[in-house]
Amino acid sequence: MVAEVIINRRAKKLNRTFDYEIPDDLKDLIIVGSKVLVPFGKGEKLEEAFVVGLKEKSEYEIKKIAKIEENLKDSQIELARWMAKRYFCNVSDCIKLMQAPGTSSKNRKVQDKTINAVYLKKQIEEIELDIETKKIKSEKQKRILNFVKDNEGVTIPEIEMILDCSRAIVNTLVKNNYLEIVEKKIERDPLKRKEVEKTNFLKLTEEQGNAYKKIEKEIDENKFKEFLLFGVTGSGKTEIYLQLIDKVIKEGKKAIILVPEISLTPQMLDRFISRFGKKQIAVLHSKLSLGERYDEWNKIKEGKVKIVIGARSAIFAPIENLGIIIIDEEHDSSYKSEANPKYDAKEVAKYIAKKNNCPLVLRKCDTRYKIIL
Repeated sequence: MVAEVIINRRAKKLNRTFDYEIPDDLKDLIIVGSKVLVPFGKGEKLEEAFVVGLKEKSEYEIKKIAKIEENLKDSQIELARWMAKRYFCNVSDCIKLMQAPGTSSKNRKVQDKTINAVYLKKQIEEIELDIETKKIKSEKQKRILNFVKDNEGVTIPEIEMILDCSRAIVNTLVKNNYLEIVEKKIERDPLKRKEVEKTNFLKLTEEQGNAYKKIEKEIDENKFKEFLLFGVTGSGKTEIYLQLIDKVIKEGKKAIILVPEISLTPQMLDRFISRFGKKQIAVLHSKLSLGERYDEWNKIKEGKVKIVIGARSAIFAPIENLGIIIIDEEHDSSYKSEANPKYDAKEVAKYIAKKNNCPLVLRKCDTRYKIIL
């Protein structure tokens, strides 16, 4: 089996495919969309590449793929090819937009955040027997063991602070096989400290209701249609798409909301959290740390959230089963990228909405509600 790959470099002459043999041990793992390492050029230096096609054989004498790193979806590769053609840029540059933040460079910048969690290694009955028979005499060791029994997964610094014990005592219990330390992944959650009171949906006015029903019809029929929603500030446009998102979620689908970076305020996020709760929402914008964006991206990829709210690049979030895309303040210039690749997020959103057979709702301030069909 042979993979057609695009080398992850910006040189125009490399904006084409190269053939590489897929080793037997990777045949069941490599798919269209895989990020791989391949030997490229005269030396054997490994270069990052993306698999964009598969075939039975090659007419050339070819090298083997060295390693697989990550898999993208067919639809993401298809989107990258469309963007490369539409915006006259390299496919590899477009694929980078669809990778988790902090992983698009050859030297991975971001990793999972982990802590060392403490657990009991022996059964509690055995530990209690050792205490009773004076095998464990230290009062501090007893306190630590009882504390871990009731708080498994606690960290060593927490044990030190709460019980006023030294790390050396914990290490002794580890050495004697009473405790074990396990590396545990934790998520960096930008919404963790947000506490917002839940609010209920408001009754729509007749004009709002008419706008809602026109879009609802396309959701029900699983059809793409582009809508332009007008209204003065404070006239209730947000309420319409909050209720549209609620409908989409109840049907088992998901939503993307694009907002200009400057409009991604805590107050704006609070409005969504008060309706849908923190657990259903992921946010993607430049004010987050790279680690936070990495974890939010992976939450989306793993299907843990139903709503993605973010600036321009959030349109590339790896969301499945998309039911609606909403672009707030669609006239804002920030939806056009000034860096390579120079894409228009509104055009990309339209392409994605068409592929997912779902409505695209653009929101703009004006003197009235208006639906352009």
